[in-house]
Amino acid sequence: MEFSLDACSWHSAFPSCSSLIPALNYLSFGSSVHDAVHIPSQSSMDAGNRITTFKDISPLEKLESSSTKRICNACNCEPISNYCEINGGIAVQGNSSTISIVSLWTGVAAGKISWTVKPYVRKENTAAMDLVKSWSVTSMGFVSCDLTRTVPAILFSLGGFSGNHFHDFSDLVIPLYITSKQFNGEVQFLVTDNRPWWITKFERILRKLSRYDIIDIDREGKTHCYPRMIVGLKYHRELGIDRSKSGNQLSMKDFRQFLRRTYSLKRAKAIKTRDDAGKRPRLLIISRRRSRSFTNINKITRMAMSMGYNVVTIEPNISTGLVSVAETVNSCDVLVGIHGAGLTNMVFLPDKAIVIQIVPLGCIDGLAREDFAEPAMDMKLRYLEYKIKAKESSLTSKYKVEHMVIKDHYQFIKRDGKQ
Repeated sequence: MEFSLDACSWHSAFPSCSSLIPALNYLSFGSSVHDAVHIPSQSSMDAGNRITTFKDISPLEKLESSSTKRICNACNCEPISNYCEINGGIAVQGNSSTISIVSLWTGVAAGKISWTVKPYVRKENTAAMDLVKSWSVTSMGFVSCDLTRTVPAILFSLGGFSGNHFHDFSDLVIPLYITSKQFNGEVQFLVTDNRPWWITKFERILRKLSRYDIIDIDREGKTHCYPRMIVGLKYHRELGIDRSKSGNQLSMKDFRQFLRRTYSLKRAKAIKTRDDAGKRPRLLIISRRRSRSFTNINKITRMAMSMGYNVVTIEPNISTGLVSVAETVNSCDVLVGIHGAGLTNMVFLPDKAIVIQIVPLGCIDGLAREDFAEPAMDMKLRYLEYKIKAKESSLTSKYKVEHMVIKDHYQFIKRDGKQ
């Protein structure tokens, strides 16, 4: 699906064709100078691929006992993620995907504990969990350790929806930050379902959260022993942190400051034209090629330039370096993009910047709100949105206006199983 927004269409993003202009003009002043930048290609894969079927897969089976409760926090207590804290002597055998609670060290009888866990969030999403390895948690009388560690470990999966930039942050990076920050780097990460390119992409973040080597645990033939272990990651909500649920009172403000330090980002606040006379605000357009793309991005660029903006265009994909994307986004004051994973990059914007989400056909208002509108406001960004009209969609070149794909796109998708 493609969209064409001319100047009138752009202005009509809001009632009376005028609401967007004041929003942009909040930063706009002076004459127009084009400062266009094109970074070829980070993932703009659709966050919308989460429209999947759900079922109660109940991946965890616990044996209730007082001794078990002393050692483990109930592994199924998190509403979204599979999460378990184990205290005491723990042995991890990667080649058999087994976590053993050692009776000799904990006093729990062998065989009294037995369950399985998939260490990934979205535990009720079948599509995600089918891509995550199951781990067995048992109690054993004695285990011989090949390597004994003095710091805790966190085991998490890089399966599921990793590779989609939105899910990389919402399912993994932010939950990992929430879960590991309490250790101040004194924790070791054990990765199952490893994707080496993912480690490379987020290496700076991982190194800031742990001072120890990351272990691709599935490939380990040796038994690793730890005094404490967390299986899975804590998850609060889409692309966000609920401070009331964070034991150490973390918030998205803390996370965004962490990102600025990690990537040495220079700007903490967006430009204020009243206070920064002579400086031009920068407007970033997130471009897409394969689906839900602009067909007249040049017109949009010229319109923004006429309003006094320096315009930056990036088309990130899975191979784009995150450092360059973070620096480019942080240098901008307004981010504009069609609903999709590319909008996730708003995490790098300075405070008080503006996010404008273009919402396509398809009755996805709920997703648009949950994935980007609410997170943007929680990040102390100013949020605006524009809902595409049928006449602005390239679908009108293939279907008549009264066709179901135009009139009720969501029902069309459900009926035909298409996206």
